[in-house]
Amino acid sequence: MNYTNSPIEQIKFNNQEYFVKRDDLLDSDFSGNKARKFYYYLKNDFSNIKKIISFGSAQSNAMYSLSVLAKLKGWQFDYYVDHIASYLKENPIGNYKYTIENNVNIYEGKVPKLFNEDTLFINEGGAINEASFGLNILANEIKSWADENKIKDLKVFLPSGTGTTALYLQKYLPFEVITCACVGDEEYLQKQFEELEQSNFPTILQREKKYHFGKLYKEFYKIHLELKKQTNIEFDLLYDSLGWIMFEKYVKENSDKKFKYLYIHQGGIIGNESMLQRYEHKYAHTL
Repeated sequence: MNYTNSPIEQIKFNNQEYFVKRDDLLDSDFSGNKARKFYYYLKNDFSNIKKIISFGSAQSNAMYSLSVLAKLKGWQFDYYVDHIASYLKENPIGNYKYTIENNVNIYEGKVPKLFNEDTLFINEGGAINEASFGLNILANEIKSWADENKIKDLKVFLPSGTGTTALYLQKYLPFEVITCACVGDEEYLQKQFEELEQSNFPTILQREKKYHFGKLYKEFYKIHLELKKQTNIEFDLLYDSLGWIMFEKYVKENSDKKFKYLYIHQGGIIGNESMLQRYEHKYAHTL
């Protein structure tokens, strides 16, 4: 398995045609933007490395993807979180469940400040320069597809956490890359860009409403269900719901222009297991 070259499908959503890059189909275990971000570590030899260390939330997509990477490479994986809810410990679900099944050491507490030479530290969410390796490959796949289909006026959209994927896609693509902030605000996302690169940033769409990451919003659940119904594709509830709300608004505002639109499906579907439970409990009776 080389974990690259995902298919591009044409869909219709609310009577608008889109193309979707199905990075969620790269592999059942190692897929989405995390597979692209960590591809550098998968493909290169790290004979001196015995362990990787990272940190983030207890339901992080990156946490699970790194656990798969560690398993593939035969490395130990130590992951640090601020807190794990007692309910989650007693009833493992989603990314947390599948990560602990990969024999990962999950610690509640601060990340160590010093590492041995046989240890590889990977920043939260894969916000690392090494991510450019796999994202360059993704950009080349998009360019080849656009050339083959004689598409020139293409807009590429994807929602962002750290913004690493959008940033490196803009670096390697001749098309405008558009994104929106899902974890922090627009200012946070711009700072994340600037920490990795100095110029050529993606376009950040401005949100009219403030959303708190991980909080439940009825409109997120509603568009998630509509996408599934109309396209038969399951998208991620944490990022894609807001992503599609922002993207659809942008497309409607530019309806007079002759653009083609490509949405990058970045995976993260495992996280829906826990999110859907919460949404169904809160909103299923209201829709």
